[in-house]
Amino acid sequence: MTNDSYGITVSRNIIDRQRSHPEATGDLSGLLSELIVAAKTISAEVNMAGLGDFMGMVGTTNIQGEKVQKLDDFANSAIKRRMARCGFVSVMASEEEADAIPVVEGYEGKYTLAFDPMDGSSNIDVNVSVGTIFSIHRAINGGSPNAENDLLQPGRKQVAAGYIIYGSSTMLVYTTGEGVHGFTLDPTVGEFYLSHPDIKMPARGKYFSVNEGNTIYWKDEMSRYVEFVKQADKGSGRPYSARYIGSLVADFHRNLITGGVFLYPSDTKNPNKPAGKLRLLYEAAPLAFIAEQAGGRAITDDGREIMDIEPDCLHQRVPLIIGSRDDVDIAEGFFTGKR
Repeated sequence: MTNDSYGITVSRNIIDRQRSHPEATGDLSGLLSELIVAAKTISAEVNMAGLGDFMGMVGTTNIQGEKVQKLDDFANSAIKRRMARCGFVSVMASEEEADAIPVVEGYEGKYTLAFDPMDGSSNIDVNVSVGTIFSIHRAINGGSPNAENDLLQPGRKQVAAGYIIYGSSTMLVYTTGEGVHGFTLDPTVGEFYLSHPDIKMPARGKYFSVNEGNTIYWKDEMSRYVEFVKQADKGSGRPYSARYIGSLVADFHRNLITGGVFLYPSDTKNPNKPAGKLRLLYEAAPLAFIAEQAGGRAITDDGREIMDIEPDCLHQRVPLIIGSRDDVDIAEGFFTGKR
């Protein structure tokens, strides 16, 4: 933290950015502020998960066919309750729910909100970092309530995106298209302070993050790439070190700060889901926005830019290759047959 940034709260940062845009109405600032309150609520429960009744599952499955953790359910409800009457959102979508989520009638706003309330929640029981990911678009249908089409916009049209990671400390990372900034929660005063101004992802990293337990299901291109990063070559900094937490937001956060590449390609493990595992709206697109703003890149395993994909449904899945620009460029060469 620099002397100039010390003491800058996230609220002040948001307002300062609003002031740099005379045409701004303050609605986006208000939306972000409400999300931050929800994040503080979730953070408090995550930190008490082992002592409270938030370990384990609720006994139901979500739209993804995954068993719902108690903390998933709590985080999802906390965000919905906070945003339903904030007056800045027209419609929401959650990774946990099948359909678009309307706000309370009379409180419709100018923006849409898509969120993964608790990414990596299966790791809660073993005390591994988890997080909340969010994506914000401007409503294109005049803010009409429950307009699903408003949510089906490409990542390139996002006006803001970010995540809150609940780990050894709670940290908020977000962008509004003017760089990426990180804020760490001081629990003694309940405020996020600027700790990582203008984050820049190294052009090339030293880590690769992938679930090698899926090796037998990979396509040849993926197998060749992983073998490549394991080979010794001092000139290119190889071999890379393997780092895989199994919590997307935690794996991405490490690579954002230190450099590296995260890969979750399409495979043959789930023949009914050939497109990949990760969700475009709630995971891939918001993290791609952050990566690009920090100097990185995000693509699918056939070379498509994540930010340019037009969603066709709320729960569309995509392969994801994301991280340091040079590393993603090299991976793309393997996947597209150029290497």
